[in-house]
Amino acid sequence: MNRSNVLNKQTEAFARLIARNEKLPPLPTAVVHPCDPESLRGAFMAWRRKLIRPVLVGPEAKIRRAAAEARVNLGGLPIVSTEHSHAAADAAVALAREGRVECLMKGSLHTDELMAAVVDSNGGLRTARRVSHVFVLNVPTYPRPLLITDAAININPDLEIKRDIVQNAIDLAHALGIARPRVAILSAVETVTPKIPSTIDAAALCKMADRGQITGAILDGPLAFDNAISEAARRAKHIESAVAGRPDILVVPDLEAGNMLVKQLQYLARAQSAGVVLGARVPIVLTSRADPVRARLASCAIAALLRDHSMKRGVR
Repeated sequence: MNRSNVLNKQTEAFARLIARNEKLPPLPTAVVHPCDPESLRGAFMAWRRKLIRPVLVGPEAKIRRAAAEARVNLGGLPIVSTEHSHAAADAAVALAREGRVECLMKGSLHTDELMAAVVDSNGGLRTARRVSHVFVLNVPTYPRPLLITDAAININPDLEIKRDIVQNAIDLAHALGIARPRVAILSAVETVTPKIPSTIDAAALCKMADRGQITGAILDGPLAFDNAISEAARRAKHIESAVAGRPDILVVPDLEAGNMLVKQLQYLARAQSAGVVLGARVPIVLTSRADPVRARLASCAIAALLRDHSMKRGVR
């Protein structure tokens, strides 16, 4: 596949995702500390595309300076002025708790600052579910969107946390229109091996799905990456599986493995990525300084679809 075809595939995939939001109202979103041109421009473009209805939260002078550098006209966009980034995170979370916004979008503050306010036991946005991040990738050599979790929040999750990570990803897949997603639980090998703890966790997660502790998907694991993603590798290793060779979701054993996998796909396979944090009372768009505007728009679109799906199920 040549470079132009790769770019066309990526553009078309995200364009379709964004187009699905045309009939939805803009998502009221607190943009947290948008004090650099990139994060402000991303929020501005999402507003122009009617994906979000932004409330800018942070030091007003810095926000207006970033707007001047980005050459965007904030017009009548509301600004909740705060002293610094920590205060911006707290103020944005308060807006969500009060029901004034239905999504958070990370600006130029550190992820840890924002998530500390989100998971605060007193004034945060915790639910009974563990928060986790899901990347949605368009990989030019793969025929469908690929969800990878968790490569951004939970560093070394235990089995109980992995259960929530898996269920969060399944819920997002449903919001994206995948009725019964296929979930591959990754490890280094495809056999249960006591010396590799992630294989034990993978087997336990599959049994939890059998017992109804995880719902809405087909799970299999442990699976090594090759036989998880490749039908040819699955056949070569004689693996009988409804998931292997055609997964919708890849569940990684820990953050390090997931982060490396996502970045390898981005930089070596030219995958385009978007993503969102689930498990809190509202979806949270985490963007990187390196993300292009298209990825920021797609992340906002994912958050809007997720929120619409939750509202239809009566979940707030």
